[in-house]
Amino acid sequence: MNAEFFSAIADIEREKGIPQTYMLEKIEQALLAALKKDYPASAECARVELNPVEKTVDMFMQKVVVEEVENPNTQYNVEEARIIMPGASIGDLINEPVDTSRFGRIAAQAAKQVIIQGIREAERNIVYDEFTSKEHEVLTGVVTRIDPRTGGVSIQIGGENEHTEAMLASGERIPHEQLIDGARIKVYVIEVRKSARGPQILVSRTHPGLVKRLFELEVPEIFDGIVEIRSIAREAGNRTKIAVLSNDPDVEPIGACVGPKGNRVNTIVEELGGEKIDIVKYSDDPTEYVASALAPSEVVSVTMLEDGKSCRVIVPESQLSLAIGKEGQNVRLAARLTGLKIDIKPESQS
Repeated sequence: MNAEFFSAIADIEREKGIPQTYMLEKIEQALLAALKKDYPASAECARVELNPVEKTVDMFMQKVVVEEVENPNTQYNVEEARIIMPGASIGDLINEPVDTSRFGRIAAQAAKQVIIQGIREAERNIVYDEFTSKEHEVLTGVVTRIDPRTGGVSIQIGGENEHTEAMLASGERIPHEQLIDGARIKVYVIEVRKSARGPQILVSRTHPGLVKRLFELEVPEIFDGIVEIRSIAREAGNRTKIAVLSNDPDVEPIGACVGPKGNRVNTIVEELGGEKIDIVKYSDDPTEYVASALAPSEVVSVTMLEDGKSCRVIVPESQLSLAIGKEGQNVRLAARLTGLKIDIKPESQS
C-alpha cells in the first residue's frame, strides 16, 4: 500500500510538474491534521514521518518519560516506557504507533481536502512562475468569451503544462476591432498577478510593446540586433510611428522593416487590424529626427528653440494639413516619438 502511495506521488510530479518534496510536505501536514483531529487530547505529541526512500509512512504519538505522570495522553512513567523501550529513562521520548485503521471519516476527509488544496496551490504556483517569465512578451491566444456588459475578453493561452486563461480588459482592446469566439490573436503580457483564485494574466492589444515585439518576430535584423528600435509612439487602432536605427552601414533600417514588397510590415498591419505604421529613421540630430518623424509630410526646416525641449518646423503650404494630420494626430505622434514639443508653421508665415 505504501509503495502505491509513493508511486502515485511520482505520477503527480510527471503529469502535473509538482515536485514530490512539495507534495510530501502537504500530505504530511494533512495526515498530521487528521491525526490531531482523531486524538485531540494527544494533539501536541502527534507526529507523522514520510520516508520516500524506504517508502514508509509512520504515524505515532511521541510521549515523554516522566517520574510522575500528570497527563497520560502525553506522558509515560518509567515502568510503562520500559515495556516499549527497554532501558528507557526520565526525559526519553517514546514513539507509540497509531493504528491508522481507526481514523474517523471526518479526519480522513480533512486530510483529503488538505492534499487537494496543496495540488491546486502547486498548480497555481507553476502557472504563475511560467507566465511571470513571459511578462512583456507576445503570446498567441484563442478568444473564448466576450463579456457583452464590460467588453472584457477571456483568452486561452497555452503554456508548457496546460492552457491558462488571460484577461484582455476593454481598455486594452484595439478600438473598433471586432473579435469573435475562436479567433486567434496575439497579445502583449502586461503583468501577472497572484490572487485567491489563482494567477491573473493581464494582456493588452494597445500597448506599444506589442508593436515592438511583432517587429522583432517579423524582422530578423531587429531580432539579431542589427537594426534597433529606438522609440515607438502609438494610438492603437489608428496609427503608430516607430523610429529605427541600423548598427550596420550596409543595412538600410527602414527597408529591412518594410521587407520585400512590404510583406514584413504588412503582416504586422494585418495583425493590428489595419493600423497604419510609419517607419522613420532615428537620428541623434534632433532637427533631422523631427523632420523624419513628421513623415509622410515634407519639411522645409527645423529650428530648435532655446529651452532645448521645443522646436519650430516650417513646412510647404500644401503640406501643412498633412504635417498636422487628422485632428492633430501626425504632429502629436511625432512629438511623442521624439520627446519634443513641435510647433508647425507654413512657409508663408516663416
